[in-house]
Amino acid sequence: MSTTDSRARSLPVLFGANIDPTWAPEDGDPVARTQHAESLGLDLVTIQDHPYQAAFYDTWTLLTYLAAKTEHITIVPTVATLPLRPPAVLAKAAASLDRLTGGRLQLGLGAGAFWDAIDAMDGPRRSPREAADALIEAVEVIRAMWSGERAVRFDGQYYHLRGVHPGPPPGADLGLWLGAYGPRMLSLTGRSADGWLPSLSFLPFDRVQAASRRIDAAAVEAGRNPRLIRKVFNINGIIGTESHEPFQGSVTQWVDHIVTAVTEFGMNAFSYWPNDQYDRQIAMFSSEVVPAARAALADTEAAG
Repeated sequence: MSTTDSRARSLPVLFGANIDPTWAPEDGDPVARTQHAESLGLDLVTIQDHPYQAAFYDTWTLLTYLAAKTEHITIVPTVATLPLRPPAVLAKAAASLDRLTGGRLQLGLGAGAFWDAIDAMDGPRRSPREAADALIEAVEVIRAMWSGERAVRFDGQYYHLRGVHPGPPPGADLGLWLGAYGPRMLSLTGRSADGWLPSLSFLPFDRVQAASRRIDAAAVEAGRNPRLIRKVFNINGIIGTESHEPFQGSVTQWVDHIVTAVTEFGMNAFSYWPNDQYDRQIAMFSSEVVPAARAALADTEAAG
């Protein structure tokens, strides 16, 4: 593939907000914040999924409500907790919401963490290898449920389909985005997923490039174009004064980090999760960082 063709088939860079699913008024209203993000012209919102957190709404219920209260913005769980959400049911729920919203959902999925809390909610307690194995099976189950086939079967160690009739079929743009960090899960993302959802708090900036390249290598080996994998970086940080820490400094430093993440690391979306002053920071991100980053990326592309 020529350089020109490869660029032409790259995904556009997206920007969004990470919103906590809190229900107490003093912790911030996720509905108002999602509507605010949409009014600012952001592309997506990402919502963490921890059903065992007393301070949180159920994320899937909240996603549905947010979709009904907005018109354009894409909504993404980051990421759905697999041990507490059976993949066949999750696949049907995602396809349903995708169709009801006209294609404004992407399904983020993770293997699970915080096993004591999952166990307390009667979910399975899994070792790291077992969690990875279950996620691999879940990807196959979800793909089968989205296949449009009349009946599907799957016989795994963790999940089983016994002639289930899938439906409704999802729209063409519904993707499966994985929250992956380890080498095995990064390779799975490159082989089988439509997107990747790492968070800065779990994947430091200086390790993003290596992880992204592992995904790309697995995609190429599987005969896929890695430029068509959506790579969303959930960024916790603050826009303020100069700093040596990634995503803790000035607007100019933020823009430099985003340009580096796109041009050198292969990332193509950013969801901001402010450490403080949430509404003010999201407004600054939208009005100052995003347009400057888009301009810098356009200049970089024109120069290259």
